[in-house]
Amino acid sequence: AIAVGNFLRMGGEFIPTLDEGDIMMHGFCRPGTSLTQTLESHRLAQKLILENFPDEVEEVISKIGSAEIPTDPMAPETADNIILLKPKEEWTKAETKEELVEKIQEVVHQVPGMAYEFTQPIKMRFDEMMTGVRSDIAIKVFGDNLDSLVRSARRVEALIRNVPGLEDLKVEQLEGLPQIVVKYDYAKLARYGMHITDVNMALRTAFAGTAAGAIFEDEKRFDLVVRLDSTYRKDIEQVRQLPIATHDGTLIPISEVAHIDYQLGAAQISRDDGRRRIVVGANVRGRDVESTIEEISNLLRQRLVLPAGYYYTFGGQFENLQAAKARLSVAVPVALLLIFILLYFTFNSAKEAILIYTAIPLAAIGGVFALQLRGMPFSISAGVGFIALFGVAVLNGIVLISYFKQLQKEGVKNLYQRIVQGALVRLRPVLMTAAVASLGFLPMALSHGAGAEVQR
Repeated sequence: AIAVGNFLRMGGEFIPTLDEGDIMMHGFCRPGTSLTQTLESHRLAQKLILENFPDEVEEVISKIGSAEIPTDPMAPETADNIILLKPKEEWTKAETKEELVEKIQEVVHQVPGMAYEFTQPIKMRFDEMMTGVRSDIAIKVFGDNLDSLVRSARRVEALIRNVPGLEDLKVEQLEGLPQIVVKYDYAKLARYGMHITDVNMALRTAFAGTAAGAIFEDEKRFDLVVRLDSTYRKDIEQVRQLPIATHDGTLIPISEVAHIDYQLGAAQISRDDGRRRIVVGANVRGRDVESTIEEISNLLRQRLVLPAGYYYTFGGQFENLQAAKARLSVAVPVALLLIFILLYFTFNSAKEAILIYTAIPLAAIGGVFALQLRGMPFSISAGVGFIALFGVAVLNGIVLISYFKQLQKEGVKNLYQRIVQGALVRLRPVLMTAAVASLGFLPMALSHGAGAEVQR
C-alpha cells in the first residue's frame, strides 16, 4: 500500500530530460519586425551574454529566418540562438545549468521588444517534430474566431502563471502583424464606372509586381516583373496617392474610391485537424510534467470559462506520455499473460505459475522505492526497466520452484523441508542471477555522461 501510494504521488514524464551541454535560446520580436531590427536585437543579446558570462559561454550562434530547405519555416522576427558552454569546471557565476539559464534570462531581458524561451537544441527539435510545439507543455485552445481564441488563451495564461515549475510561459503570436487594409467605397466606384478587379490589379502591379514577359538565358527562364520603383513604395501615403484610371481614362488617386489605413491583422493562422487553434506553451523545470499538468488541469477545470464551441487539449511531452502509457497498458499485460501461459505449460500447474508470479509485485515495490530514492519520476525508460525487473524476478522464481519439484520427485515429502533445503541449495544461484543483473546495470545507474539521464 505504501509503494502504491508513493507511485501515485511520484509523477511522470515521457523520457528523462537529457543534459545536452548547451542551451537553446529562442528569441521573438513583435510580428512585422524588419530583418534589420531583428539582427540588431539579437546582436545586442549576443553581446550582453558574452560580456556578462565570459567564463561560462564559449560562443553564441544565431539562425534567423527560414532554413535552407522549407521544412523548418521561421519568420524573420524569430531566431534560434545556440549558446555553446565551456566546461563546468571553469564556471564562476553559476553552479548548475538551471542557475545559469536564470541569470542569462535576467541579462537578455534588457533588450527591448524581445521575448525569449530557453530549452536545449536537440530537445527543442525533438519536441517540435513529435508534437508540433517547442515547449514541454502545450495547452491548445480550439475555436473559430481569431479574436476569441486570443482572449481565451490570455485567460489561460493568467490562470496558470503562478503554477510552480512553469517557465517561459507564452501565448502563440497569432495577431499583431501591421497590415495596410484597403476598404473600397462601392458607391464611388460605381460613379466612376470602375470595377474592383481593375483597382486590385493596379494595386498588385504597383506594389507586388506583375509578370510582363520572360527572359531566357540558355535553358533557364526568368519572369520579367514590373512594379513601382522603391522610392514610390515607402509609406502608406504613397499608397493613397497611387493613380488609377477611370472608365474614360481620367487618372484619380486611389484614396478617392477607397479608405486606406494601417490595421493589426493575423500574423499566422494555425490549425490542427482542420480546426483553428492557439497554443499556450511553457517549459517545466524543477518538477515532473505529469504532476504539473494535473495541477493545471484542476485549475482550468475550476476557473476557466470558454465561449460555446471552444475547448482545450494538452499537448507536448504530456501527449507523448499518455500515448506511451496507453501502449504500455496493453503491451505489459499481454506480455505477462504470455509468460504465465509458458509457465503453466512448463510446470503443468496454475498454482505453481501463480506462485512464481507473486515475485512480480514484490519486485515492483523495490523498483518504486528505488525510483523514489533517486528522486526520479516514472518515465517510459523506467517502465522498460520495470519489465526487465519482472523478468529477473520470474527467473528467480523458476529456479526455486523447479528445484522444489525436483526434491519432491526425489522423495522429500515434507513441504517445510523442501522449502528449507531448496532455499539453501538455490540461494547462491538466485543471488548470482540478481547480482549479475544489478551489477551489470550499475555503471549506467551511476553514470553522469551524455545520455546518462535515460540510462539511469
